[in-house]
Amino acid sequence: MSGRIFLANVGANASHRFASPIFPDRRFEFLPIPETPDIPPPHAVRYRDLRSHYRPSEDLLRYIPKRLWDRAAHNDPEFETFTYGDNCETTPRGASLKQLEQGDLLFFIARMEEWNAEGPTKRYGFYLAGYLEISDPAEGLRDVQMEPTEILLKRFRNNAHVRRGVANPENWDRFWAFFGSDNSRRFAQAVPVTRDLCEKAFRTADGSPWRWDEHRSELQVIGSYTRSCRCVIDPSLPDGGARADAFWEWVAKHDQG
Repeated sequence: MSGRIFLANVGANASHRFASPIFPDRRFEFLPIPETPDIPPPHAVRYRDLRSHYRPSEDLLRYIPKRLWDRAAHNDPEFETFTYGDNCETTPRGASLKQLEQGDLLFFIARMEEWNAEGPTKRYGFYLAGYLEISDPAEGLRDVQMEPTEILLKRFRNNAHVRRGVANPENWDRFWAFFGSDNSRRFAQAVPVTRDLCEKAFRTADGSPWRWDEHRSELQVIGSYTRSCRCVIDPSLPDGGARADAFWEWVAKHDQG
């Protein structure tokens, strides 16, 4: 694949006091952030509705604080029909996603906690959960301020932003939503994002390498550089091809699914 590579930091994080679990074989369950404000049935996907990727008959409640079991989850990205939405018009975090073009790759990076046979370990890391290969953006949703057409509602029926809008028209709040091609994937095994990968493949917006402050942990540095969604590899730039190759080699090495 030769498209540009974007990163979006998704899923429950330190501020939510829980994280997606990752197991010794790097299988994982993706846990979304809570929906804010809560939305009512039948539009909500509640935390108790979430199912294991590997055992669909099983729920994920053992990994989720009990206080959230009956809350709506902002299940975005969703890996069933491969859509992702963000408030590109109203928050700086998602603004760069307006640059996405057909064939670009939007990778999802998530903070995960290691679990073993005894349970959670309080050891955390960042991992790639999967990606969308962007289909024609003209087939997506842009700056949505009113209910989309019936065709688009059907296409994006699983997307959290669309669910919010259907529940309350005030939530047609200028979000964008993207649709993934058939090449989009949810990894069977999470791909670790380490300092080694970041030094080989990623650059800042001005093209410089990431800075590793000795006073901050690797997790803190990676979190700070991925807080906003943006392009991290452009293969058309002088060193972009080599960095893209290094990135895909890393993914192939760790993704055995």
